Amino acid sequence: MTEVRIAAAQYPIELLPSYGAWEAKLSRWVSEAAVGRAQLLVFPEYAAMELAGTDPAAAADLHASLDHVVALGERIDELHRQLAIHYGVTILGGSRPCRDARGAVVNRARLFCPDGRTGYQDKIVMTRFEREIWGITGGEAVHVLDAPFGRVGISICYDAEFPLIARAQAEAGARIILVPSATDSMQGYWRVRIGAQARALENQCYVVQAPTVGQAPWLPSLDDNHGAAAIYGPPDGIAPDNGVFAVGEVNRPQWLFSDVRLDQVDVWRGSGTVLPFLHWPEQHVAMRPDDACRDEPALPAPITAPDKSEDRPEPIFGSLE
Repeated sequence: MTEVRIAAAQYPIELLPSYGAWEAKLSRWVSEAAVGRAQLLVFPEYAAMELAGTDPAAAADLHASLDHVVALGERIDELHRQLAIHYGVTILGGSRPCRDARGAVVNRARLFCPDGRTGYQDKIVMTRFEREIWGITGGEAVHVLDAPFGRVGISICYDAEFPLIARAQAEAGARIILVPSATDSMQGYWRVRIGAQARALENQCYVVQAPTVGQAPWLPSLDDNHGAAAIYGPPDGIAPDNGVFAVGEVNRPQWLFSDVRLDQVDVWRGSGTVLPFLHWPEQHVAMRPDDACRDEPALPAPITAPDKSEDRPEPIFGSLE
């Protein structure tokens, strides 16, 4: 499959009275994307935290809200799995807190395929809020996932600002990098957006950003949500001059649709105007401090670049279950 229709959610965080109301809302959103002929649906970071609002006492307490949503994990996953099968689509569910094998709470985004298979990516790098206040722990591995249309990578929000995560996924065959995000200011949105566009540029691939939107004062973990969904590529060849294939209206709940050709990634990487994906290793050269302004007989010994294998974790292939 070379052409894929993507739907990226600008998903509103709303006060819902019950789990059943959340289930109905999610089902409606998936149905609308399917009616729009989407094959890949991308929900935002921490979208599942909306469920904490169904318990006012839990919603008001950061740690209680984590426990509340962690406890619903299997039900959340099963609903997404059934929706993916029913509509014949691939869904990146809104990420949720989850306890990993260490017993640590991680921020996990799970991909659901129409044949019932699933795979996941845990957020690697925590923001200050997550690590200093909320108590979320970074994941231990970078994954690449085999969807029906090809291999994808997931760089959750802040992870998109660190190039080696997406680079490992791209080198492992990912042609689409998914960036679910949740940012509480426009500056935060732009930080993630700039990172996402940079990852598209240097890896010569598609990057999809999907944010939470709206005000939710009853939910301290997601009280302010700003952003716009978008599909990015490198500004080259068939791409728009700014590399933005589609972008939503800021802060308005909506699905953003865009059709992409995955074979174009091979064109960019093989015969683009520039070839940053191919030329990436050439940046690993020795650094020599410039002491030209000082009257010394010789420069200090060069500092060699770290071994490539130490730059990033090795990706785990085919981690669909």
